[in-house]
Amino acid sequence: MAHPKRKISKTRRDKRRTHYKASAQQIATCPTTGEAHLYHRAHWSEGKLYYKGKVVMEKEITEL
Repeated sequence: MAHPKRKISKTRRDKRRTHYKASAQQIATCPTTGEAHLYHRAHWSEGKLYYKGKVVMEKEITEL
């Protein structure tokens, strides 16, 4: 197996990693509710779960 001949300094390692950045998340607007949400994600609005503008699930309210 290959092993490094010399230790790589923290500065050199960090210089190499400067290009690894998190990109800004893309935000979509739901056509039905008008709420902002992440692309390809379901989101809750007023007790209902929406995906692609359609109701997928409704939250049941149970009282004790």
